[in-house]
Amino acid sequence: MALRQGRAHLGGSHMLDPETNSYNVPFIKRYLTEVPLKLVNLAWREQGLMVAPGNPKQISTIRDLTRPEVRFINRQRGAGTRLLLDYLLQEAGLEAEQVQGYAREEYTHMAVAVNVASGTADVGLGIMAAAKALGLDFIPLLPERYDLVVPETTFADRRFQTLLEVIRSREFQEAANALGGYNLKDCGKILWEQ
Repeated sequence: MALRQGRAHLGGSHMLDPETNSYNVPFIKRYLTEVPLKLVNLAWREQGLMVAPGNPKQISTIRDLTRPEVRFINRQRGAGTRLLLDYLLQEAGLEAEQVQGYAREEYTHMAVAVNVASGTADVGLGIMAAAKALGLDFIPLLPERYDLVVPETTFADRRFQTLLEVIRSREFQEAANALGGYNLKDCGKILWEQ
């Protein structure tokens, strides 16, 4: 939306479209039809449940989020991770109202992880790197594609070309791999354009 409003040069996106079971392109087609752009992969990353060390509540699936003693911390409305949670709940035949804490929102993966680490929540959906950074246990659920949505004007700019060189470099990929939960098989590849 920031690209559409001219408030950003590029944007990161990991929006799963449940109807097509694909990432990002359906949203670009819906909201950025008039913008010539390229979709450049940054990484695939593991999304899953972040829990306290030792997993004291024995959480293993999305269904466990509906247990009355389990306190959940969510991402904000509109976030890709929130859309993913809603999709996973629907796939499991569950309603958001069944999840204690569904309405409690944070704006980053790290903020969700901090809630779990501090004990104000028992579980949150997020990326492995955030769980690893705070010493949490992580129950992987699925990989997701994280892409950069880059308008042609930005793509042609030498500054973006420098960024592209960086993300394609061995040093960047080694650093990202060290964070945990990232797969860089498509890093720097143009996956789609309009």
